[in-house]
Amino acid sequence: MAEIQPLRAWRYNPEFSSRIEEFTSPLFDVVSDRQREKLYLNPLNSIHLSVPRGDNAASNAAERLKQWKLDGTLKRDELPSIYVYYQYFSLPGNRRTFCRKGFICNIRAYDWKDNVLLRHENTIPKAVNDRVDVLRSTQLNVSPTHGLYTDPSFTLEKYMDESMKNPIYDVEDYQGVRDVLSVIHDRQAIQEFISLMKEKPVILADGHHRYEGSLIYKHEMIETNPGHSGNEGYNFHLMYFTNTEADDLRILPTHRLIQGLTSLNETKILEQAANDFIIKPIDDPHSAVEIIAGKPWAFALMFQENAWKVRLKPERIGEIPWKFPEVVKKLDLTVMHYFILEKLLGIRGKDQRSSENVSFERSFSECLNQVQHGDKQLAIITNGISMQEVKNVCYSGYIMPQKSTYFYPKAICGYLFSSIENEEFQQNHIACL
Repeated sequence: MAEIQPLRAWRYNPEFSSRIEEFTSPLFDVVSDRQREKLYLNPLNSIHLSVPRGDNAASNAAERLKQWKLDGTLKRDELPSIYVYYQYFSLPGNRRTFCRKGFICNIRAYDWKDNVLLRHENTIPKAVNDRVDVLRSTQLNVSPTHGLYTDPSFTLEKYMDESMKNPIYDVEDYQGVRDVLSVIHDRQAIQEFISLMKEKPVILADGHHRYEGSLIYKHEMIETNPGHSGNEGYNFHLMYFTNTEADDLRILPTHRLIQGLTSLNETKILEQAANDFIIKPIDDPHSAVEIIAGKPWAFALMFQENAWKVRLKPERIGEIPWKFPEVVKKLDLTVMHYFILEKLLGIRGKDQRSSENVSFERSFSECLNQVQHGDKQLAIITNGISMQEVKNVCYSGYIMPQKSTYFYPKAICGYLFSSIENEEFQQNHIACL
């Protein structure tokens, strides 16, 4: 199954450790424009590697990385390690503090057909291309993707808990989440991680674009390398692993925003929706999330002046013509993408991945704000998906629509970087032997 390896990470010079929060940044696909511009003001912030800017953005990132290595801004750890990463967080309306426990290391970049690493949602082509450009230029995995393994016995947690007694970073991030990083050097302990993961498939929770970028780059390099052995750096990818059996995985919904449809008319949409949905008005738009919570196939349609709860009539579920198994057809997201996006709004399923009429927003309040101010025509509010549903879809061999899940909290960028530049990677590989 999954082959993992420890790594000698590049990290910020230890002299910066006491203020490491000045150098961290949100992942490329969740950083807002306002956050981005503020972070760019710090010439040493990791945003310059993860979301470089300029006409030659990827090349700029590569030049900056080279300079940071030369001037000592970044230092490479001496020993191959497993990096333990804990995230402490709370949720609105819940006083409990959760702790998501995980570890970061390299994993072989498996093709989807290998059925070792399982994806659960589609990607957006432009975002993949951006990630390939940065990886190709920098030869650096700037931030870990998020993978899920299943271990009911919690074999690795004892090693992680022990490591956490001596953290190297401990700061609060932009989400209000406490991010703590520690390191495991002990070879015997590292071997326990390697051995356990050899028996496990991995579900890709977050970072589909970055992982797919790694696959594209791997195949580019294989085609140009007649001596390809499978052990070159381009065959590996940086990943953060968490256990599906822990009670600290939270999946938040990602809502859909609609813009630029010239034929969008609220009255006509509701008239047509009545064929498939039970429709009720929502008197207070701010209560939309609570009104649909926990109800299968229920959504809130938020227009500028009005809000409506729509819930699919149970007898209509069998009318989805898409060639999916039942476990996929019965997902809220499939219902939304067929009955609302395609059937009501006319955005065909095959066009939805690249449609400029559909955007994505996690924040309900931001959805409400944008439609009420006329920036968007319609917000489609949905419930979150469960971990069991994610597993079921992955094991079925099918995938969900793009932006189906929002695993919370997001990992941050800037704690460590993983080089796939072949000379550096081979030094790491030799040190592991």
